[in-house]
Amino acid sequence: MVSVNLYSENSKELEKFLSSFYNSSFDMNNVLNWEHQYDNPIEITEIIGTYVDNFDDFKIMMWVSLDKGVFIHVTEENADSLIRYLYERYPY
Repeated sequence: MVSVNLYSENSKELEKFLSSFYNSSFDMNNVLNWEHQYDNPIEITEIIGTYVDNFDDFKIMMWVSLDKGVFIHVTEENADSLIRYLYERYPY
């Protein structure tokens, strides 16, 4: 199972990003981090792509975990390579 972790110094930034991504309302109640686990690792490519495409619009950080205890900081510089790696590692 893989996970996506979002962090911000402002809970409203997380609310704005997640509301935009899921196209529904989110109320984070001053929570500064959000984690979601995915059964299918390929599913995280969509949120990674959305994060990078809107990198300048939100003050949040994203980390993904593909293996237990190992976290990768998602940046504009490594997102494309990370998405390619996911499709290579999980081809189906």
